[in-house]
Parts: sequence; C-alpha cells; structure tokens
Amino acid sequence: MAIATINPATGETLKTFDPLTEEALEDKLARAAAAFDAYRLTSAQERAGWLRAAADVLEADTDAVAELMTTEMGKTLASAKAEATKCVAALRWYAEHGPGMLEPQEKDAAAVKAQRAFVVHQPLGVVLAIMPWNFPLWQAMRFAAPALMAGNVGLLKHASNVPQCALYLEELFGKAGFPADVFQTLLIGSSTVERVLRDDRVMAATLTGSGPAGQSVAAIAGDALKKTVLELGGSDPFIVMPSAHLDTAAEVATTARNQNNGQSCIAAKRFFVHREVAEEFTRLFAEKIGALTVGDPMEEGTQIGPLATESGVRDVEEYVADARDKGATVVVGGQRVEGPGWFYEPTLVTGVTPQMRMHSEEVFGPVAALYVVDSLEEAIGIANSHVYGLGSNLWSEDEDERARFVRDIQSGMAFINGMTASYPDLPFGGVKQSGYGRELTEVGMYEFMNAKTVWIGGPSSDQAKGSTAGAAAE
Repeated sequence: MAIATINPATGETLKTFDPLTEEALEDKLARAAAAFDAYRLTSAQERAGWLRAAADVLEADTDAVAELMTTEMGKTLASAKAEATKCVAALRWYAEHGPGMLEPQEKDAAAVKAQRAFVVHQPLGVVLAIMPWNFPLWQAMRFAAPALMAGNVGLLKHASNVPQCALYLEELFGKAGFPADVFQTLLIGSSTVERVLRDDRVMAATLTGSGPAGQSVAAIAGDALKKTVLELGGSDPFIVMPSAHLDTAAEVATTARNQNNGQSCIAAKRFFVHREVAEEFTRLFAEKIGALTVGDPMEEGTQIGPLATESGVRDVEEYVADARDKGATVVVGGQRVEGPGWFYEPTLVTGVTPQMRMHSEEVFGPVAALYVVDSLEEAIGIANSHVYGLGSNLWSEDEDERARFVRDIQSGMAFINGMTASYPDLPFGGVKQSGYGRELTEVGMYEFMNAKTVWIGGPSSDQAKGSTAGAAAE
C-alpha cells in the first residue's frame, strides 16, 4: 500500500509520501539508540513534566488534529475531537500516576534473609510500535504515554493511510520538550518491519492489527527473542437478558456497534438476545440503527462517516451478501451508499448461522449480527466458540447471571450494563487470537520494563553464608 492521505469521503488522493531510504532508516535507528542512553537517566518527574506539556500542546491542537484524522480515515469530526481529548487525558494520567509506579517496590526482606529487598522497574530501550489506522492518535498514545513515562524510546510505524497523523505525533512530543529522537515516526512499508524488528538496537515491539500481522511479528520477535504485546482484533459478544432495560440496551448497542463507523476492535459485533425479549429488542435496535445519519464526516450532524478504505467497504459488502445468500434476514441497511467515497449503510442482520462468514470472522464495518438464544449458557457458549476474546458485554440485573458471565466468558474485558471502552485506569487486551499482553494502567507500562530484583545483605559474612546455605535450589 502506498503511503498516502486518501480522503475516504471522496476517494481523492490528497498527499503522497516517499518511504524512508535505507540510509535514512539507519540514521533514525542510530539516533533512537543514542537517545535512549541519555533518556533512561532522566528522572520520573522530568518525564511527567514533558507528558503534561504534550497534553497541553495536544489540547491546543485538538481542532486541527481532529480535522486531520477525519480527512485521513473518515471518522466523524465529533469522534475525532473526542479521540484527541482522550489522548490528552491519558498523557495527564501517566504524568500524575507514573512517578509512583516507578518507585522501588519494597519486599519482605526478612523472608528472603536480606537487609533489604525490593523491585525496581527499568526501561528496556527502543520499542517499535506498529499501529493501525482506525484510531490514529489513541492507538499510538496507548503505547506512547506509558512507554515514554517508563523511560523507553519509541519508534512508530503507523498505517500507510494515516501518514500525517503519524508525523503529527512525532511533532507533538518534540514541541512538548522531550529530548530529541525519543519518539520518532518511521514512514516505511510493512515489508520493512522485519528489518527494523530484527535490529539489535530495537528491544521489543507492540502491534495492534490483524491476526496474520500478529503472527508475522510474533514469529520474527520470537526468533530474535524479543518481547511483544499484541492486540489482534475481536468480535465482541453483547448479551441481552430478560431483566435488562431494553431501550437503554438498544441505545448503547447502536453506539457500541457503530462507533468509529463500525471500525473498532472492541465494537460489539455479535448480539445474543434472550428469546423472551428478542422481538422487542430487535425492533428497538433496528429503529435506532435506521435513524443514524450517514454523510460527510466533517458535518456536525453526521453520525456515520465512510469506511477508511475502498477494500474495507468491499469486504463488508461481501459479508452481508454471503449472509443474505445463506438465509439471513437484513432487517435494516445492507447496501453500499451510492456516490463518491466509501460509505456503507448501518446494518442489522438476523438469523445468522455458523455457515455464514460473519459468524466466525470479524466484520470491520457498521454491521450487527443478531442471534436469538434460550439461555445465558447458550449465549456464552456461542460467544466462546469464536477465535477472538477481546471485550464482552452483558445486560442483566440478575446478580447470578452477572457472576456466571464474569466467570465463564472468554475475554480480556467484561463490561456489564455498559459499553466496552478503554481507560488509562484499567488494563486493555484480550485472550485467544485477540492477542496477549496488556496496555494501559501500570500493567501496560511494566510490559516494556525490566522488573529487576534487588537483594541487599548485611555486612556480616556469617549472615551471607547463612542466606546462601538456607536458599532453595532454583
């Protein structure tokens, strides 16, 4: 794929970029390694100050950068502004909480026959971030804020259709006063990722993207014995039980499925509705989906903009056609919007069966698949049969149902009576083929840090002998 800004609302190519030459890439790698040698010695308070400054810069740039996101990948302008605001909050969260996370963690010295025992978390070095286009700022910020707070140095290989967003992020951290080369954007194609990941100066990598991309990065990193964190998509279940408040559940379901024009890993995609309330919920859900306004993402009243790529809208067309051909009912929507750009109608499909592709694959667009079930156990069983396990939702007022859902659903996140979302305060990630590792909160920061054990004995040689003699074998 060419590195270019192509407006999804019109299909017009606005700007193209040449990928880095080998010489330019080598220069950036050398500068990143040199930057880490100095940056790792900065204090937590210094890093927190730079994060606060970055938050201030981004807050001032919100309108401009929101227009840039909308232009490059088609999210509505309101959604883009919300994304920028969320990034500001994350920067400030790590600035506030990060220094405390980096304090030595004292352990029971007596239990290990030491005068003092503690754990310090130290940065690994240069970390490569391979990011997707659907949340051009937030996906990258989920990595950047904790990584920079930790003392790591970042290299961003962003999606080829959001190059200006990628370049803005490098500019942002420079404007905020971070030392030179602590965060750099690499305008390279996917074929160059292996060369970067195998470089001895790159210590780890994080990827948000497709399953095949995750397999490739994991294989390369495994061969090179480098740490990875992978977030590889999802097909999140949204379960509605008889005790749920149906109108609220349908309202949230509409947002949960169609947020970001339906292009979100944590969007609810499969809706399991108990038979007792299926007819009423389906009616409410269809009404709310059908009322969504599709149009120019720059316009204030638009709720659904275009899909980000032409291939993306073709994929959605194929999923719906496959389901329809195999007996599913398209209750609302189900058509590409005529005219320029890559628009697809918000769609509700019922009667989904295992023979249909959308049953077992992730539909990355505004299409909801609805199943009627007879019990919570049936819903969880079908939900768990999927290869993905990222987020999940339950709508129920029954405490026993809630407990069973949390216990039995195979997902990295479980949300009850609310929409799956990401917060700096909570770990973010999945299980099964949704990947491994976690982003956000202290867990995400520690993923790319060395948890170093420090054991300090007393001055007595007798004590030292006693501690080693009494130690168990490894």
